[in-house]
Amino acid sequence: MWNGFMNVLRSSDLRKKILFTLGILVVFRLGSTLPVPNVNMVNLNLCRVEAEGGDQAGLFSMINLFSGGAMLQMSVFALGIMPYITASIILQLMTVVVPRLETLKKEGAAGTAKITQYTRYLTLILAVLNGTAYVSMAVSGQIFQGCQYDIVHDQGLFAIIVMILTMTAGTGIVMWMGELITDHGIGRGMSILMFTQIAARFPTSLWGIKIAHQDSADHGWFLFLVVIAIGLLVMLGIIFMEQGQRRIPVQYAKRMVGSKMFGGSKTYIPLKVNQSGVIPVIFASSILYLPALFAQLWPNNAVSSWIGQYFIKGDHWIYNLVFFVLIIAFCYFYVAITFNPVEISDNMKKYGGFIPGIRAGAPTARYLQYVLSRLTAPGSLYLALIALIPTLAFILVGANQQFPFGGTSILIVVGVGLDTVKQIQSQLELRSYEGFLK
Repeated sequence: MWNGFMNVLRSSDLRKKILFTLGILVVFRLGSTLPVPNVNMVNLNLCRVEAEGGDQAGLFSMINLFSGGAMLQMSVFALGIMPYITASIILQLMTVVVPRLETLKKEGAAGTAKITQYTRYLTLILAVLNGTAYVSMAVSGQIFQGCQYDIVHDQGLFAIIVMILTMTAGTGIVMWMGELITDHGIGRGMSILMFTQIAARFPTSLWGIKIAHQDSADHGWFLFLVVIAIGLLVMLGIIFMEQGQRRIPVQYAKRMVGSKMFGGSKTYIPLKVNQSGVIPVIFASSILYLPALFAQLWPNNAVSSWIGQYFIKGDHWIYNLVFFVLIIAFCYFYVAITFNPVEISDNMKKYGGFIPGIRAGAPTARYLQYVLSRLTAPGSLYLALIALIPTLAFILVGANQQFPFGGTSILIVVGVGLDTVKQIQSQLELRSYEGFLK
């Protein structure tokens, strides 16, 4: 490992890319702490402390997670990368049902650039909508319910528009910085920014566990170390599952093209155990956020009372059962729309490829579908169990909201970390070094 770091430092090009990425991350974190105009920071801090100790922290946990805490601070980057993530997911789903987008996807780099442009436009539209909703809730006091302080100085129309435009501009800057990292830095830009926002909350969350059990100093430190040990074990399990894949062998027959012979090679189709990544967890969390939002907007009815009893805190068995089932269902749904066995089978047949022992065409498509369904079952169960780690932590150590090594956060951190290390490894191998992990 030490030799790998030394190899990185010896490569001037790679060193510049890493330093450029770190510089962008510093600016990104600075914008996450810089408040938007017209915000009363004293009252905001008082309301935020009350919210983090109550139900509101759980209500906005997903959005606040991807903003690195910037949402509850009403900073310039309060919306974070959520509008971009939502726009990317929408465009990815629409590619399946909109023929025009499907055609662009098949056109290669030019089509991908066009889809990226649509994603940018949709991101800004969603940023305006999210910013409007967020500022409106801040003005009306619905973000921090029960807080008696006004967190907005001027509630006039012009001041509200300035706040919305500032947050929208912040989203545009975040999107631009992510593309800069992708083009001139190391790793996938938006994934690196997401990793930074989540990892930035780890020290605070870990220390919050220690503070929550400070009645007994020995017990607090012991629990602090136990949580770190559990986190390392969870990371080890996630790495094992994320690296797991089923390699389906593919043989290409020899064929003559002009006077040259092509083909005759062997390769494989890598099917990951977790083919859908973290998207099903985000989908399920977004769906379960809707009942909580309904209860917040219309609190005085029987439905809202029932939702408040079973869905707001997130520690009831009904909530966790629904969450578990939704993750599994979205896993199968997302894999079904992103992996097309028929298309892969047709491409293999077109270029003379076949799976040994399986006839080309429809039998190959059925075989791929069969293998994929068997892989999706353990993959979906793995995602659902990882997502329920915060609840298990609450039962075992009473640290639900402060527990950092669980759910979506740890999946993203480990996944982005693995992807970034692989990119550094490939960069080093291109420069004739041993690599980063050798």
